[in-house]
Amino acid sequence: MTSPFFKTAVVLGLLSAIGPFAIDMYLPALPAIGVSLNADVAAIQQSLMVFFISLALGQLVYGPASDMFGRKAPLYFGLTLFGLSSIGCAMAGSIEALIAFRFVQGLGAGAAMVVPRAIVRDLHTGNDAARLMSLLMLVFSVSPILAPLAGSAISAGTGWRGIFWVVTVAAVAGLVMTARVLRETQPAADRKHHSLGSAFAAYGLLLKDRHFLGLTFIGGFGMASFFAYLANSSFVLITHYGLSPTMYSIAFSMNAVSFIGASQFTGRLGARFGLKKMVRFAATGFALTMLLLLATWLLGVDRLDVLTCFLLVGNAFLGLVIPATAVLALEEHGAIAGTASALMGTLQLLSGAVVIGITGLFIDGSALPMVIAIASCALVTLLLTYGTLGGLRHMDVVPSSDPVSQD
Repeated sequence: MTSPFFKTAVVLGLLSAIGPFAIDMYLPALPAIGVSLNADVAAIQQSLMVFFISLALGQLVYGPASDMFGRKAPLYFGLTLFGLSSIGCAMAGSIEALIAFRFVQGLGAGAAMVVPRAIVRDLHTGNDAARLMSLLMLVFSVSPILAPLAGSAISAGTGWRGIFWVVTVAAVAGLVMTARVLRETQPAADRKHHSLGSAFAAYGLLLKDRHFLGLTFIGGFGMASFFAYLANSSFVLITHYGLSPTMYSIAFSMNAVSFIGASQFTGRLGARFGLKKMVRFAATGFALTMLLLLATWLLGVDRLDVLTCFLLVGNAFLGLVIPATAVLALEEHGAIAGTASALMGTLQLLSGAVVIGITGLFIDGSALPMVIAIASCALVTLLLTYGTLGGLRHMDVVPSSDPVSQD
């Protein structure tokens, strides 16, 4: 591993983590925010759902913009918007104001989500891209591992508003990294071929590409299963199981460690077996684990330790699926990497927002609605994998010299 390779992964990972940081850090404070702003659970979850929606929609703009104006300019704009709206969140006096500022915050965070993926595609393809993407996710893991713990500590010391002041500092740090460390990877000569018209044409091309859409939604519903846990876990683990905010943060972080730890084997396993074969295997393991979790709950089991064990195993399989499907989806679209990354991110986050919204309708104070949502997403992920990459009958194909293209 060369030093520039690792430095690029660190910078892109930290930039990618800024948006999730604004989610994960305030999860332990959700019940306290409800009390402070006199809001019910549904209203508090709206502040999470609108962030996902605006984060998704914003990417549709940042992707083509990064193809037209270079990778760094959209980052400057998005991170500035993110920082200013974070100040608004910190000063919100009502749940309505918080929801509004969270929407704007998500629009800003979209730049830091879409541009790093496009930069990965600018620099590498195949297993090198998978290796860089997995390293990026390793750095990205600082958010789900440390952010809930930091959020719990900050809210205990300064109240929930302090969380958003820290998020503001993260936005400033992102601007500094973009200016001083990140280099431009979209040559000026390539930008002249992109315009609003070409962006619409590119979106039309991508929306007709069944392979791209299939890979996008494999990752999308895999991520949606985690979003279902993310949106409901604080209420289930704190209210239903009686964990303290700090213990909740530790439990949440364990799932992130499982996901990120497994993702580090993506490049190695992809080189040995082929990325497609690896995704088929991992999606199968993910679905079987989560369906077994659902069956256990339907039989009347309601134990936190059992829930945690199943999630640890399932999220390890998911850690192999997400980076590999992102690489495969962008593989054939290097000329419009920013636009392709944007559409992929938008569709995946909208899938997550829909799952959050539907799950919220069935909240009853227990873990069962959350478990049903997770298992349902896992099943859809498996079905999409079979439809896009073929089923287990293809698992015996010998890897070729190009592991990305082989079945």
